Amino acid sequence: MQTLATRAARLGLVMQRGLEGVAGATLFALMLLTTADVTGRYFFNNPILGTVELTQLMLAAVVFLSLPVVCWREAHISVDLLDAVFPRSLIWFRQLVVNGVCCAALWVMTRRVWALGERAFAWGDVTEFLRLPLGYLIYLMALMLGLSALLLALRALGYLLEGLRVIERGGPLSPERETPPEDKA
Repeated sequence: MQTLATRAARLGLVMQRGLEGVAGATLFALMLLTTADVTGRYFFNNPILGTVELTQLMLAAVVFLSLPVVCWREAHISVDLLDAVFPRSLIWFRQLVVNGVCCAALWVMTRRVWALGERAFAWGDVTEFLRLPLGYLIYLMALMLGLSALLLALRALGYLLEGLRVIERGGPLSPERETPPEDKA
């Protein structure tokens, strides 16, 4: 019988691999499109029409599909100016605050981008050359922002539970627990 933590870990792994797979496939398609466009442009004097628009759409998809994985792994770009002077016993509190603030910011962005998606569909926004509807991409961006906000909230909860000593470690940045040295007989 699986515990709730085991099920959550498996669900997280499936979600992570799924998002990484779709983002990777999109990046691979972007690479193929760019290669075909450059080959057509320089060797056959016949570039692929709409490559710039497709590149823009695929880059946005890659970035926003990767965002939830980055948030869950806490793999953001960070500056560690104060890490050397910050007490190790309060790392959980710092991470709780950082994840909470980032979660709130992403939630505000989610709501705003969702409204932009609604407006794009209402106004019939499409790309300039290929006439591809933009609303779907904007909704994807909003969903990924919302998922990222949820994952940051879960990270913040993990750090809070660590600080309250309910769980051992709340996240990858939690201080390592020292293990007693083994007796050498």
